[in-house]
Amino acid sequence: MGGRATGPTVVSEPSQVRLTSVSTCATVSRDLDEPLSGTAATATTWLLLEQPGPWGARALVSSHLEPSLGRALEAAAEGTGVRVALIRRPGRHADFGAPALRQVYAAHTVPGRVWLHGATTHDPRRLLDLDFAALGRGDHRTFDDALCGRPHTGDPLALVCTNGRRDRCCALLGRPLASRLAVAGVRGAWEVTHLGGHRFSPTLLVLPHGYAYGRVEAHTVTEVLHGVQEGRVVLQGCRGRSAWERPGQAAELAVRTATGEDAAEALSVVRTAGDAPRWEVTVAHADGRHWEVVVDQGVSSPPRPESCGTSVLGTPGRMDVVAVRELTGAASRG
Repeated sequence: MGGRATGPTVVSEPSQVRLTSVSTCATVSRDLDEPLSGTAATATTWLLLEQPGPWGARALVSSHLEPSLGRALEAAAEGTGVRVALIRRPGRHADFGAPALRQVYAAHTVPGRVWLHGATTHDPRRLLDLDFAALGRGDHRTFDDALCGRPHTGDPLALVCTNGRRDRCCALLGRPLASRLAVAGVRGAWEVTHLGGHRFSPTLLVLPHGYAYGRVEAHTVTEVLHGVQEGRVVLQGCRGRSAWERPGQAAELAVRTATGEDAAEALSVVRTAGDAPRWEVTVAHADGRHWEVVVDQGVSSPPRPESCGTSVLGTPGRMDVVAVRELTGAASRG
């Protein structure tokens, strides 16, 4: 499954690109070779709640989850590093009413403190008993105490964004991928509400490590999940690790590319200096080595639709790595 629309895809005009009736924002982004690095959603901790049935554009408040609960979860997570999303198993999504028992996951993605815990609940309001600040810092005890959570011992989670109400690319490209994974027996496959970057569909988040991927094909997911089980990162199609802000995501991937390091827990972003449009990011290896990475905020051109849901053309920001330098001696110690 290549995930590309057929037929004419873009119409070129002076210094801009627009959608035709048969193209998608994902097709345009792919055809313009928009970089993936440094585009992942940011979250130190993911909190996932099973919610079958249809989802609206803002799924937490426009699904069959009680809207007041969705708003309360959004408010509780704000500023804590926790990102809340809804999940459902791949397949048809007729509304059969509220499920008797829901799956809940929490995953912390910061290297050295990575964990993935699961629980089930009859009452999703119990999620409001969580200490979201502690959860964002990586303390799983609040999850375990409130929901009787336990370490997840099954396969890694493969979360595919399929929310077509948010952007049609997520449905057109994401849902077939999620279904294909389920048919292939990928036990950790779930559909998820929103991972950001519709134009990179199909998009994937893999937990527990929190690496996001774009323009994903089924064989790529197999390689990625095999890598997770071995503690490795697959760089093909990788958008970045959600634990870092976007300059850090780009810097970490640049060091991996330069050194060939693929161990998931080997690299950490330990310092980010500066502000847009230029950052100096220090990336540390578990063995003591350090690198300084210079990241510039660039602009993607020509202007293009950033979503299928708008006719407004935009120039998405991009993280351009302009230098990678290994630090030695006193410089490596900060």
